[in-house]
Amino acid sequence: MTPKRVGTMPISGWNRATLVMLLAGGQGERLYPLTKRRAKPAVPFGGMYRIIDFTLSNCLNSGLKRVFVLTQHKSLSLDRHIHAAWSILHPELGEFIQTVPPQLQLVSRWYAGTADAVFQNLDLLEEERPQHVLIVSGDHIYRMDYETLLQFHLQHDADLTIACTEVPRTEATRMGVVEADGDARVHAFTEKPAVPAPLPHESSRSLVNMGVYVFKTETLVRAVIADAKQESEHDFGRNIIPTLVRGQRRVMAFDIVTQCPPAHHYWQDVGTLDSYFEAHLELLLPQPPFDLFDASWPIRTHARQHPPALMRNAGQREARAVNSIVSPGCIVSGGSVVHSVLSPRVQVEAGAVVEESILMPGVRVGQGSHVRRAIVDENVVISPAVEIGCDHDADRRRFVVTDGGVVIVPEGTLMGHP
Repeated sequence: MTPKRVGTMPISGWNRATLVMLLAGGQGERLYPLTKRRAKPAVPFGGMYRIIDFTLSNCLNSGLKRVFVLTQHKSLSLDRHIHAAWSILHPELGEFIQTVPPQLQLVSRWYAGTADAVFQNLDLLEEERPQHVLIVSGDHIYRMDYETLLQFHLQHDADLTIACTEVPRTEATRMGVVEADGDARVHAFTEKPAVPAPLPHESSRSLVNMGVYVFKTETLVRAVIADAKQESEHDFGRNIIPTLVRGQRRVMAFDIVTQCPPAHHYWQDVGTLDSYFEAHLELLLPQPPFDLFDASWPIRTHARQHPPALMRNAGQREARAVNSIVSPGCIVSGGSVVHSVLSPRVQVEAGAVVEESILMPGVRVGQGSHVRRAIVDENVVISPAVEIGCDHDADRRRFVVTDGGVVIVPEGTLMGHP
């Protein structure tokens, strides 16, 4: 049976003809101090995972097994994680997930922007010779079947296809806003506009860029080379996409709200401490918009060898965990955990209360302590009878407190009384 053919490529061969370039080199300044010692894609998320695991899981679940991860800032923990969790493919079959730091071959500088990261690695495209390049980011939480996106791209014979979602116009001011006609062809693209263009059918919402792109390889190569010769931010959203749209190239908008099933409509850029915090709380809703337990779309990570989580009473104090994620290796000994996410190896001792908080691996909460609306980074030790998140004036003398009232306790802090 002859496979269905769109343009010059059979749809059945889309994955073999597609190379993934995963951008994982950003500094993540708005997530500081969580990014003090690690790259943003390596920040823990959801108890068991790292942020990059969600994009890499999308790749594998979509059948894409040729992935270059372009790293840069503070990449050691990210390199270690990818080696431990993602060394599962077969190079002899042409499969790989490979980290690539700046090679300084074409220019003597680090990546100056997202487009420059691709420009500095054009030799990878020369080696692999894909027909299409999928460019994704390692710092978003979402699920997407890239096969659906690639087929849309092929069916429309696009030079570039932009994955988009719909958000309230009040939020669109910090994103790239896409304007498309009734055939989904993009006729305008504006990065972070003061007055975002509304959707034709819903004036209170805008169509925005998700940072997921499919390029014809030739279009991508020509675009990043031309951009490298100019004074610009060397950024896909600020420079490459507007130039292609103005140049009348065939740029298409793939709206996940209309093109994907409801389970795939969720997309969260966890680029700020408050959005990172809120994305965790959304995991704990009775019907979470992003379901970690969806067996049809597994999220892979490095599963360390930990014993099961243990809930035990301590004297007259009953251990309890309500509406919470409790990861392997955790011990809640006569403490109370409410609406929180506990990463592996967290200990909550007798009489301690943890409310609406994210505790990263190795955190220890001492007896009688109270942790409320906080993100506590790895290996923090909280002494007995310490309060966090209960008095923001006191918290601000020691820690970052976000606009949303979330206290951030940096990695390795040893906390006694104020």
